[in-house]
Amino acid sequence: MAMEQRAEQAPPQRRRHQQQLRRWQKARTWARLIREAEALWRVNVRDLRRLGALELDQLLQEVPPSIRPRVNRWLAGYGALTRLA
Repeated sequence: MAMEQRAEQAPPQRRRHQQQLRRWQKARTWARLIREAEALWRVNVRDLRRLGALELDQLLQEVPPSIRPRVNRWLAGYGALTRLA
């Protein structure tokens, strides 16, 4: 009986774990993209700064609201200046 219960519980737990992992990976990816766009601001070349500002603006609009708090935590870890509202 105990083994049957474990077999029934494993798939939902695995799916939940996979969903958490995907959310974690998405948040990390968004934070890294934002941090890279910020890094372009520090370049003295005017065109690169403008490109970085455009890319950052686009990224900020594309981050799904459901993962913005996680992205903000990654940005804090990366020492980024940007935070999502």
